[in-house]
Amino acid sequence: MPNPVVHFEIGGPDHEALKSFYEGVFGWQVHDMPEAGYSLVHTKEEDHGIDGGMPVHDTPWVCVYIEVADPDATMDAAVAAGAEVVMPVTEAPGVTLALFKDPAGNQVGPVKTEEG
Repeated sequence: MPNPVVHFEIGGPDHEALKSFYEGVFGWQVHDMPEAGYSLVHTKEEDHGIDGGMPVHDTPWVCVYIEVADPDATMDAAVAAGAEVVMPVTEAPGVTLALFKDPAGNQVGPVKTEEG
C-alpha cells in the first residue's frame, strides 16, 4: 500500500487530562518526555496498529502523518489541490516533514524518514 499513515498526534492544553482520558478509554500506554512537552503513545501490538504522540498544545490538535517518497512534491500537489501550508518542508534528525491543512481544515503531515 503506498503512502501509509505512520504516526498520529492528539494534543491540547490540558495534557494530563488528555493522557488520562486516552489511557482510561483505550488502555494506551503513554510515556512522558517532559523536556520536549510531548508524550509518546504506544498503541501498536505485534504488527497491528501504529504508535503516536501527544504534544502539549495551546488548542485542540489532531494530526496524521503520512509516509511519502518526496515531501516537497507532496506539498506542491497538496497546495495545488487547495491545501494551506502550516509548516514548510523541514529537515530534522532522521526525518523530513511538513504540515498542511486540507480544504476542510484537517492537519496532515507528509513525512519521509531516513529508512523510507
